[in-house]
Amino acid sequence: IGVGLVGFGLFFLLFGVLLYFDSVLLAFGNLLFLSGLVFIIGFRRTFTFFFQRPKLKGTSFFLGGLVVVLMRWPILGMLLEAYGFISLFRSFFPVAFGFLGSLVNIPLLSQV
Repeated sequence: IGVGLVGFGLFFLLFGVLLYFDSVLLAFGNLLFLSGLVFIIGFRRTFTFFFQRPKLKGTSFFLGGLVVVLMRWPILGMLLEAYGFISLFRSFFPVAFGFLGSLVNIPLLSQV
């Protein structure tokens, strides 16, 4: 359920950006993404992830951007959310890029 909610959240976020920053789609995508994250890792771990001392700046920008999107300022809200997302998940990016680099070793994908 959690992966589906995160997937639908990302879909609605992308669709909201493609439709000239439609604030309703962006807000719905944000809520689906956050609820999917809660379903995947649990409420307590999600809360501790977002409210760690070094990540409070990123959390405040991300949640502040969500509030700004809900107040119908979608472009400014998405900029705030993007900065918050990058600062929150900064430690995850090397792991993700390492995984993408290891996809070259898969026989069928290496030919493509």
